[in-house]
Amino acid sequence: MIKTIIFDLGGVILTLDQPQAIRRFEALGLEDAEQRLDPYTQQGIFGDLEEGKIDAETFRLELGKLVGREVSFEECCFAWQGYAKELPQRNLDALRKLRSEGYRLILLSNTNPYMMEWVDSPRFDGQGHGIRDYMDACYLSFKMKVMKPADSFFRRVLMAEQTPPSECLFVDDGPRNVAAASQIGIRTYCPENGADWTQDIYSYLK
Repeated sequence: MIKTIIFDLGGVILTLDQPQAIRRFEALGLEDAEQRLDPYTQQGIFGDLEEGKIDAETFRLELGKLVGREVSFEECCFAWQGYAKELPQRNLDALRKLRSEGYRLILLSNTNPYMMEWVDSPRFDGQGHGIRDYMDACYLSFKMKVMKPADSFFRRVLMAEQTPPSECLFVDDGPRNVAAASQIGIRTYCPENGADWTQDIYSYLK
């Protein structure tokens, strides 16, 4: 019986727009942005930021070296938040409904301080609520210092939640991530980026 639903952020709750993020980093002067930015797992200083190996300030300084000029915190936020194409209201409504039905909702995301500057703020849903108003707990790669699809990320979440994998459903648009979760016994659902999962999810909760 599923009691806990583990949600990915980008591609599930948010619709991802990788090309927009690439364009924004290119506009900052990062000519090889397309090679550095991945839809699921970042590399170089981008990966180091999301894995918590460097902090936001170090990333800002290192990005400045790559583009040949100093970039501001706000510019970094604007570029990173280019990954967010839209936040469908149907998804927020579904999260509210699932919680009201007794499910524990948690966020498990490969993300970084610049993206969370918006996601964790009252600006997130346009109604004065951040992501934590929709979740019971948030597990973020840059704070946990590990990234999906590492099975240690999932195991640490299960341990923190004191829940067996058989009672969890993991919803993520990344095939590698759901495969890793499946291997340790978590039930999984892999909708495509931007797909409407709000009704289909119930067939996985039975």
